[in-house]
Amino acid sequence: MRIDDEKHRLDVEKSCLSGSRFHDVDMSGSAFDDVNLSGGRYTNVNFSGCSFQNLNMSGWTVSDANLTGLRIDDVNLAGATITNSRLQGMTIDGIDVSDLLELWFETQKSREGSTA
Repeated sequence: MRIDDEKHRLDVEKSCLSGSRFHDVDMSGSAFDDVNLSGGRYTNVNFSGCSFQNLNMSGWTVSDANLTGLRIDDVNLAGATITNSRLQGMTIDGIDVSDLLELWFETQKSREGSTA
């Protein structure tokens, strides 16, 4: 089915839309519950103001993203990697990450100096 330049609200239940493609579509205010979006690709997407709960995000890759104001609570970050990212103002359990990293790098330099 092709829908082009239409303005409708869809109420979809117990359906398979796998392989569907959405381009230049306004889905603001939409609600998704018990939905399988695995293997999807999301490019040039505005998720500002969204709320995500009870998710399986294992294996996710996020790049070139603005996560300013992101709040993460009660999550499993085992094996997570953050690289080439701006961390100023980021906290973990109320502790400034920039301060933690600065202290860690100082400790590493001290250890390298003591083993030389």
